[in-house]
Amino acid sequence: MKRKLFVIVTALSLSVVFFGSAAHQPESAPVDYVNILMGTLSEFSLSNGNTYPAIAVPWGMNFWTPQTRKIGDGWQYVYTDYKINGFKQTHQPSPWNNDYGQFSIFPMTDTMEFDQEKRSSWYSHKAEVAKPYYYSVYLADYDIEAEVTPTERAAIFRFTFPETDKAFVLVDAFDRGSGVEILPEKNAIIGYTTRNSGGVPENFKNYFVVVFDKLFQYKQVVKDGKIQRQGNKAEADHTGAFIGFTTQKGEKVIARVASSFISYEQAWQNLREVTGKDFETVKQEGRDAWNEVLGKIEIEGGDLDQQRTFYSTLYRSTLFPRKFHEIDAQGNIMHYSPYNGKILPGYMYTDTGVWDTFRALFPLLNLVYPSVNVEIQQAWVNTYKESGFLPEWASPGHRQSMIGNNSASVVVDAYLKGLRGYDIETLYEALLHGTENVHPKITATGRYGHEYYNTLGYVPYDVGIHENAARTLEYAYADWTIYKLAKELNRPQEEIDRFAKRSQNYRNLYSPEYKLMRGRNKDGSFQSPFSPLKWGDAFTEGNSWHYTWSVFHDPQGLIDLMGGKKEFVNMLDSVFVIPPIFDDSYYGFPIHEIREMQVMNMGQYAHGNQPIQHMLYLYNYAGEPWKGQYWIREVLDKLYSPNPDGYCGDEDNGQTSAWYVFSSLGFYPVCPGTDQYVIGSPLFKKMTVHLENGKTIEINAPDNTCETRYVSDIKMNGKEYTKNYFTHDQLMNGAKIDFSMSETPNKMRGTKESDFPYSFSNEK
Repeated sequence: MKRKLFVIVTALSLSVVFFGSAAHQPESAPVDYVNILMGTLSEFSLSNGNTYPAIAVPWGMNFWTPQTRKIGDGWQYVYTDYKINGFKQTHQPSPWNNDYGQFSIFPMTDTMEFDQEKRSSWYSHKAEVAKPYYYSVYLADYDIEAEVTPTERAAIFRFTFPETDKAFVLVDAFDRGSGVEILPEKNAIIGYTTRNSGGVPENFKNYFVVVFDKLFQYKQVVKDGKIQRQGNKAEADHTGAFIGFTTQKGEKVIARVASSFISYEQAWQNLREVTGKDFETVKQEGRDAWNEVLGKIEIEGGDLDQQRTFYSTLYRSTLFPRKFHEIDAQGNIMHYSPYNGKILPGYMYTDTGVWDTFRALFPLLNLVYPSVNVEIQQAWVNTYKESGFLPEWASPGHRQSMIGNNSASVVVDAYLKGLRGYDIETLYEALLHGTENVHPKITATGRYGHEYYNTLGYVPYDVGIHENAARTLEYAYADWTIYKLAKELNRPQEEIDRFAKRSQNYRNLYSPEYKLMRGRNKDGSFQSPFSPLKWGDAFTEGNSWHYTWSVFHDPQGLIDLMGGKKEFVNMLDSVFVIPPIFDDSYYGFPIHEIREMQVMNMGQYAHGNQPIQHMLYLYNYAGEPWKGQYWIREVLDKLYSPNPDGYCGDEDNGQTSAWYVFSSLGFYPVCPGTDQYVIGSPLFKKMTVHLENGKTIEINAPDNTCETRYVSDIKMNGKEYTKNYFTHDQLMNGAKIDFSMSETPNKMRGTKESDFPYSFSNEK
């Protein structure tokens, strides 16, 4: 009898069950492998992801999450907590940027308790089901099962109550300015929250509506913690509303919820996403939406943990940036502008830190989900028109976080990889504007220090601009991307030449004495004293060993500076040889990124933060790709798992996840803006990417095991392939790539300079 292995995946445990008759059992779908609790075992001092369980649809406007900590805590759900105090609508991209437009719903019995700590209920992960499209948990103190399933802008809750004449549901509109109103004639609660962590205009509100399928027997509003004896309406710093009824044992009460950043009217319009649909229908639609997105990449082979890690990281890669636009009653796409507070037509996306996501997340969209990035590019046109700048860290508007001008990379990579249907001329204008200006209030947006950079060729160390060397390196790369787009758009030659020249500004920070990048003073002297192990200061969340490699567009130029390929490889090797010692004097304590490097046993390699994540692929530029293959598999195998501690640092809006997705495929976009993906070491025996143009990329590595991490041979469409990279056109035209894997490195393959990836210094 043919027996079939069927995998049942829950949030925490795995059961492997053999069924005698496969014909009656459903196939395991991609979403079944996702663990949305991956990365939730995190704290301020050490990040294993700094994620929360996002119950959502791909790129949805609203996410939902169980809340285990108090209002305002960026770590809103932590795996080791024992109590839940609410089910929160969240828009949080990162605990460091915190949340905005949030409110919560929570059922209880016996007593109407508003205080978060007092109302919280014990729960167990053993009685918790956590999936991208569905969450349920048993609230032990109330004998209630709570379930939620979302759409893009709405959700359905289902509460299963015990037998009681005191069953309650609380809608908590949170503090810092909120309002609620009970509408008995509509069996509804409406309200608004203004709570945010910055990046919003003064008129910011998130309007919500909650409609129940059971008549209210009790109703009371809460004003600044006090339950009001009379009235159906409250506005104060912190408001909420209780409704209640009598329930039979096992009775299910449905609450349909939606919200809008535009108006109450639009919130009611958004509620139509769930109006007339039962819970199971919405749940199935959410499941289907995730399988459609995750199913764009099929994997075969690998062990169960690898399969779960892959789809969990792909799930994280398709959450952000989120939609911030809505659809009105006439079907028009509209948005509340987080930049000027107006209601305007067109797309808006937000909640992404481009300093992180330009590296792999946006290139993943360009390859697998280009139609999504077309909408994002349209949204960026609106962002520029509404604020005068492109986003660098948006949540929902410009935020004072991180550095650089990496929006240039995102704009250029999308256009040069063939995305169309948006106003590229306006985006190019925005790129030019960003090179000569900085936001008047948010120095993270535009180019802080552009006056120095554009005249001296670097941002000086001694002029009061922090993280100056990191800024210089990132501006130089951004200038190279602008140079590439300027050529594509047939801009004036002077303009093309200007950005080509500026792209070489990285050279101004190279210290021959250390063979590393180093801060430079206004008078031309290097910073002194200089410690390559000093985090921060001239660099951003890293040290010189991490940032020296931030010459994405010109590794050959860096090789030449270091004295040739042998010295370059020696410096790469040294990253893993030097112990994980550090100088934290700039911060005054070991920030979590330092600890995450220290505990991973990979020397100075700090995969838990973004600046060095491409470094492993640089061996391809110096003729020793097998060394990169070794370390790439080390990171894939050791630094990721599908567990609550499954990341080795901040997940960061999909970037650290997208690294895993690309690296599993066997290639990585070292330099967005080129058409190349640099080859690494594929993880699975077979992977199939279903492209939006109807073609497929088939990646075969049939002899792939944990031991066979080295690439001995590659065939592209049946022909011997010697390059250390694949091109975007090769992949988009449909490709069959066959990897031969080995336990020992092939030190003959990938050694010819003609097979090395792109470097600006090699342009003819």
